Amino acid sequence: MFETITQSLQRAFRTIAGKSRLTEENLAATAEEVRLALLEADVNLKVARDFVERVKEQALGARVLDQVEPGQQFVKIVYDNLVALLGGERQPIRWNAGGMTVLMLCGLQGCGKTTTAAKLAARFMRDRRRPMLVAADVQRPAAVEQLRILASQAGVPVYAQDGGDPVGICRQATAVGKLQGIDTLLIDTAGRLHVDEALMAELASIVQAVNPHEVLFVCDAMIGQSAVETAAAFKAHLPLSGAILTKLDSDARGGAALSLREVAGVPIKFAAAGEKLDAIEDFHPERMASRILGMGDIISLVEKAQAVVDQREAAILQQRLIENRFTFTDFLKQLGYVRRMGGFKDFLSMLPGVGQLIPDHELPEKDFKRFEAMIQSMTPQEREAPEIIDYSRRRRIARGSGTNINDVNDLLKQFGEMKRMVDKMGRAGLLRGGLEALTKLATGQAPGIGPGMGRSIFGSKKAGTKAQRKKDKRKRRR
Repeated sequence: MFETITQSLQRAFRTIAGKSRLTEENLAATAEEVRLALLEADVNLKVARDFVERVKEQALGARVLDQVEPGQQFVKIVYDNLVALLGGERQPIRWNAGGMTVLMLCGLQGCGKTTTAAKLAARFMRDRRRPMLVAADVQRPAAVEQLRILASQAGVPVYAQDGGDPVGICRQATAVGKLQGIDTLLIDTAGRLHVDEALMAELASIVQAVNPHEVLFVCDAMIGQSAVETAAAFKAHLPLSGAILTKLDSDARGGAALSLREVAGVPIKFAAAGEKLDAIEDFHPERMASRILGMGDIISLVEKAQAVVDQREAAILQQRLIENRFTFTDFLKQLGYVRRMGGFKDFLSMLPGVGQLIPDHELPEKDFKRFEAMIQSMTPQEREAPEIIDYSRRRRIARGSGTNINDVNDLLKQFGEMKRMVDKMGRAGLLRGGLEALTKLATGQAPGIGPGMGRSIFGSKKAGTKAQRKKDKRKRRR
């Protein structure tokens, strides 16, 4: 996600990389590049202008810290302002401690309200709550049936009527929910292709009837500024308390995410990427800012891994890695884990620096499917001891996986190189506590200039001047 703005900002940062100090002259050129990057990402014009002015003002007045390059200092300032633009801190749901919490979802037709309602219900189930879905969209054909199907998949109850008055349906659902001991009511309302008086009147009547604790605007991130303008229109008629960004996996620009809080005045509470019911997560401004700048998101990666990886198996795998006993069987399991975490593209986008090494995250999913097919064509003995795979075995594996012998040779070669690298890391003690170290880095507990930033947005000191590299080399020798 956000590939366009990430690449544009990294180009902008390269214009100031290696500078000995921040001046009004070199800042002007970089600030203009940042402004263009924001506009290309479909960020609101006023938001982009104000953002750049704040960054320039802070950069000119900043004291460059010891051991930090001026270019790095500028990136830190951009990062801090991105976090502020995205909301500053995560805004959780305002739960009703004294009873049932009512959440009402609203938005235009096609923005993903129904699917988002089911995703939230599944999410709250994992949090040990008792949610119920309410089908209040009686306008769109098959909307009620769609919600019933999704509710069945999520394993949550749904209150629905075929036809009827949406306001009456919501009132009755509230009464039924209280009787059944439901603690979270999720109302899926109707949408339109555009904002109109009839839609707003219907939604306002539902708000008046059930007095929801949260009115959440579901925002299709793919349509950029149009979504933000629509959110502002909804805010003028309804007591919006937050927003949910959907279809982030298809949003390469990021304009909606960066403009929504500033223009519509509501915090983003959740972000959804993908069609699966578990493809929704809390919106953390600092993590999103890190991902936009191509710095990865180790904290979210760790949380996803903890949700899908069996901890006992993880401990066994770590020990096998340390002892360099990692096999194709282990590798196949890891491919499955990564797919359950959202796929390889999502996985790579959370790794610091990978967005710079693979600019468009174009690591083909089909390559990994081919890897899986070849491994599954191996016998258990071959998976545990790849060194026994001779020419005839390779030919059989290729036939069984629908590949050719060169593909099998490449897989075995890459696996051998990976094992040698793991062996070196194991002997250097880098595998023990690696996850803890990454977590500390991501949370700012390790040395660095900001959460998730590691050593430098530029990847290494090679981005600096030749004189600067010689200076760094002398420091390391001392």
